Amino acid sequence: MVRSLWSAASGMIAQQTNVDTIANNLANVNTTGYKAEVAEFKSLLYQTMQTETTSANGENKPISAQVGLGVRNSSITSVFKQGSLLASTSDTAFAIEGDGFFAVRGEDGTTMYTRNGNFNFNTGTGSNIVLSTSDGLPVLDSKGKPINIDTNRYVVSKLTVDAEGNLSYPDASNNAQPIGIKIGLFQFNNPSGLEKTSDTLYIPTAASGRALNEDNTPRLTKSKVIQGYLEGSSVQVVDEMVNMIVAQRAYEMNSKAITTSDEMMELANNLKR
Repeated sequence: MVRSLWSAASGMIAQQTNVDTIANNLANVNTTGYKAEVAEFKSLLYQTMQTETTSANGENKPISAQVGLGVRNSSITSVFKQGSLLASTSDTAFAIEGDGFFAVRGEDGTTMYTRNGNFNFNTGTGSNIVLSTSDGLPVLDSKGKPINIDTNRYVVSKLTVDAEGNLSYPDASNNAQPIGIKIGLFQFNNPSGLEKTSDTLYIPTAASGRALNEDNTPRLTKSKVIQGYLEGSSVQVVDEMVNMIVAQRAYEMNSKAITTSDEMMELANNLKR
């Protein structure tokens, strides 16, 4: 009877984690570049009640009797599928179509990666301005360096970005010409292995593998940069609401199992009286 109490309790804990994950998805339904997360579960150890060779007559039995001891959360996986492209009035809004990530330089010098292309120009040193995130983190180019624009040479509002991420400026004939700066795009063999931080930023881990620069890594399917658009969250509200109902019902059933086990133990105790 104690097994049933523990198994049901582990189920309630697991479903609470599931609801927490769903709630976080719903909270980020309008977060640019956010990727929906899915809670995954695994069963715990099994206790053998009876082996395959045990029978009343000493005969071999083909099937054993094993009782599971509950469930636990095994991982919370981000699903990196393409989000909807949302039009923006900002010239420094960029969406990625494909598997790529933008690279940004953290305050501690760490290189982090994001799908959130809601950038701005920030004041740099001298006459330079720096392409940065909304939190002021510099965006890196294809060489891993911050993107600095000299305002003495270029009018920022006239800069454009093509599908490959090249920054261009109009010449005397008003034809856009590359200025030698390219927004860096990077991919990972296992993006689900990235470590999640705040602000939809990710840090590479041993599970994700190192960042693969699209500019110099062969056999990669190149991503496209789309100026004037942002990638919306990949959360599907209807799916999340259905998942929440399923998680709630599973929680209730585990709670009912605990109540039933408690009532049966009370009944067994009353037999002694």
